[in-house]
Amino acid sequence: MSPRSSSVVAGLDPGIALAVSILRAAGVETFESCEGGPGHAFACPTVRFHGQPAAGFLAYSVALDHAWPVDAVRRVWTVVDGELSGPFWEITFWECPALP
Repeated sequence: MSPRSSSVVAGLDPGIALAVSILRAAGVETFESCEGGPGHAFACPTVRFHGQPAAGFLAYSVALDHAWPVDAVRRVWTVVDGELSGPFWEITFWECPALP
């Protein structure tokens, strides 16, 4: 199935939805995303995903294959109700990925 077909995930921010769909099609287990900017949960376009240590490399390789403007790929722990939660992965972009 082409990433441009009905595989785009409904309900996501339009600026990040197709990138999430392409990452998922490549086997990246996404669970949170945002196109970023004023009025959004994140300052910059962000996709969070689960996975073992190699998952970050997979997501980065997908981004490289699509020439997306990657800012960072990192392991993240958040603090929820005073306790560490995680780790999970996060890939951020300088701007929403331009998609052909």
